[in-house]
Amino acid sequence: MHFLDQAKIFVRSGAGGPGAVSFRREKFVEFGGPDGGDGGKGGDIVFEAMPGLNTLIDFRYTQHFRAPRGKGGAGSNRTGAGGDDLVIRVPVGTQVLADDDERTLLADLTREGERITLLQGGIGGRGNASYKTSTNRAPRQHQTGTPGEEMWVWLRLKLLADVGLIGLPNAGKSTFLNSVSNASAKVGDYPFTTLRPQLGVVRHKGREFVLADIPGLIEGAAEGAGIGDRFLGHVERTRLLLHVVDASAEDPAEAWRIVRDELAAYGAGLELKPELVALTKADLLDEKRLDKVARALEEVSGSRPFPVSAPLEEGVAPLLDAIIESLSVARAEEREDAGPERRWSPL
Repeated sequence: MHFLDQAKIFVRSGAGGPGAVSFRREKFVEFGGPDGGDGGKGGDIVFEAMPGLNTLIDFRYTQHFRAPRGKGGAGSNRTGAGGDDLVIRVPVGTQVLADDDERTLLADLTREGERITLLQGGIGGRGNASYKTSTNRAPRQHQTGTPGEEMWVWLRLKLLADVGLIGLPNAGKSTFLNSVSNASAKVGDYPFTTLRPQLGVVRHKGREFVLADIPGLIEGAAEGAGIGDRFLGHVERTRLLLHVVDASAEDPAEAWRIVRDELAAYGAGLELKPELVALTKADLLDEKRLDKVARALEEVSGSRPFPVSAPLEEGVAPLLDAIIESLSVARAEEREDAGPERRWSPL
């Protein structure tokens, strides 16, 4: 299945059905009067977050969505049937954005089963029975029903994960993801082997968390260099960043700085998120050289990096312990920010 994290679609709610012009015609009943019913309401456009979906690829092939209109009224004061709502199912974490210069946020679906009505269907028109008065006993006017609403919107998917993997291309992110989770990301000895985000579930000491790997960043990614920084949107919702640095690189400290600068250029608070630093490919360096690299990286990052060798599973356990501890702290801070939980009461 191809991964697609943004799409542009056209949506239109249903128009209201027209009211009816009808008069009661029945044997032995004189002056039956008007009995035209109202039209039915048009269908709404509803977005629903569904579990099990992780791509917007379906919207590449179907881009126009129109809800059915309401049925017209009929005689005997019969109201027309309302149009069915059109439910558009999207992955959890999908944002609905307006097609304007600012890409105004219209909806953010972050929970399974969450629904939001984006466009209301048109109201059904009045039938001639509703126009009857003491002075207008045989009205022939009616309403046609209000039209539905329509607009172009952008859908943008931001994956939901606990930890986001960031780093330069070919730093060992995919190898680390494969070694600690159930993912099977592509691995190669050349840059940009990862062209789309990958998710993996990590199980360690009875705890689970979701790890997201995004394509590598290079200097100037904010201006479109390499694959650009668009995929950083998938780590905006993470609680923790795991910054992967190649220990065998020419200047690991500079590699760390380049990625941090791109995070700051992207914004969205990524540079403020808690961060752990992992020195990958540690098995390629001797102990003295590895200690020197770790000290230099600690000076610029402010935290002691974790040397790891994912293929040999060396140093992985201490890093996972630190991740779990940091996630626990982040969750506790979120609960504090949310305030004390109110006790439920029917009053």
